[in-house]
Amino acid sequence: MDTVSIIPEGSVVYGIQLPIQSQSTIYCEDWEPTSGPAELARIARQADDSGFFYVAVCDHTFIPQRLAKAMSTTWYDTVATLGWLAGITTRVRLMSHVYIATLRHPCGRPRSRHPRSPVRWTTDRRCRCRTRPRGVRVPRAQFLDRGKALDESIDAIAAALVDEFPVLRGPRWPANDLGISPRPLQQPRPPIWVGGSSRPALRGRRPAATAGYPRRPSDPS
Repeated sequence: MDTVSIIPEGSVVYGIQLPIQSQSTIYCEDWEPTSGPAELARIARQADDSGFFYVAVCDHTFIPQRLAKAMSTTWYDTVATLGWLAGITTRVRLMSHVYIATLRHPCGRPRSRHPRSPVRWTTDRRCRCRTRPRGVRVPRAQFLDRGKALDESIDAIAAALVDEFPVLRGPRWPANDLGISPRPLQQPRPPIWVGGSSRPALRGRRPAATAGYPRRPSDPS
C-alpha cells in the first residue's frame, strides 16, 4: 500500500486540536466548560481564515470512572463534530486526533468517517485520519496484541479507501465482495497518520501510514 502525502515538499504547516470538544483537565482552560458550539464554530472559522493547515477533534469512545476526574467525560463525537465543522469551514483540513481504529470494523470507517456523503461533498479534499491503539478492559493477551490489531486495521482502512470492493485478508476483520460508497474525493485516498504514546503505537512498520505522530512512551508494554 503506497504512502499518501499531503504536505507540500519543503513546507512547514501548522494546525490545532480544537478546544471545547474534549475537556481533559490536563489541558482544558477555565472558559471551556461553559462554552459550546457557538464558541467552537468561531475558533474553527478563525483557524480557517488564518491559514491553519488542519483543525482536529479528539476521539474517546468512553472514559473509565477511575480516570474521569482527570480526563472528564466531555468528549464530543468525532464523526458528528467533523461533519459539522466541514459545513462551516472552506479550506482548513479536518483531522481525527485521534481515531481509535481497533474498536471499529475497518469496512465501516471509510463511509462513516470523513469520506462519508455529508462530508464528502462539503469538504472537497480536506480530510485525514490519525489512528492509535487504545487500551480497554479486554483479556490481557488481546490487549498486548493491540499493535498487530492496529497494523491490520490501518491496512484495511487504506484498502477500503482505495477500492470500492476491498479484499481484507484478516485475521481479525476478513472481508470480501463488500461494496463501500460514496468514494473519497481525495486521490488516491485520504492520508493516515499514526500516533500515540504506547510502544505498540511507536514501533512497527506501517507502509499505509503517511506520517508518525509520536509522544513519549507512557507504558512498557
